[in-house]
Amino acid sequence: MVLRKIKPEIRIIGIDDSPFSISTKNVLVIGAVFRSGLYLEGVLSCWIKKDDNDSTDKLIKLVNKSKHKGQLRVIMTNGIAVGGFNVIDLEKLSKKTSLPVIVIIRRKPNFEKIKKALSRFKDSERRFKLIQKAGKVYEIKINGMNLYYQLYGISRKFAEEIIKLSATHSLVPEPVRVAHIIGSGVVLGETKGRV
Repeated sequence: MVLRKIKPEIRIIGIDDSPFSISTKNVLVIGAVFRSGLYLEGVLSCWIKKDDNDSTDKLIKLVNKSKHKGQLRVIMTNGIAVGGFNVIDLEKLSKKTSLPVIVIIRRKPNFEKIKKALSRFKDSERRFKLIQKAGKVYEIKINGMNLYYQLYGISRKFAEEIIKLSATHSLVPEPVRVAHIIGSGVVLGETKGRV
């Protein structure tokens, strides 16, 4: 899907995982369907395996089977991986859903540390290649603070317009912020810490 113009009430699905522990095997992932950064229209969920390789396929199914699919214009994820190091293949997610993807990153990633952390996996090279394939990490200022992002299937200009449009209440855009809040509330009984 090629975006030619960003409408003020663009529909975005924000995706984030829920809190989990070392002993967790399956991690709840939440999709919050938002109209821009204005209001929540729907909530989707699926389960992925912690530190596995099923996140991309599960997210494709989550988006494509949703009743909101026809109205969605962009997927926004909180980070490149969910459920630990279950790395999302942005290209595959975008192509199989026909939607562009924007990855929101709160702190500038240290790729050397990430590579070291991945070394415990037998397929560490494959996982790191997916992270590299996601492309350059860009920086954007939101209310004077730095936020970082990656993208696939969308221009920087439109990605930044969507990020600014949807970051209505904090540094983090509402679709991923609310997905985080919902996931925390469901798993922990209450949201804890900073969103």
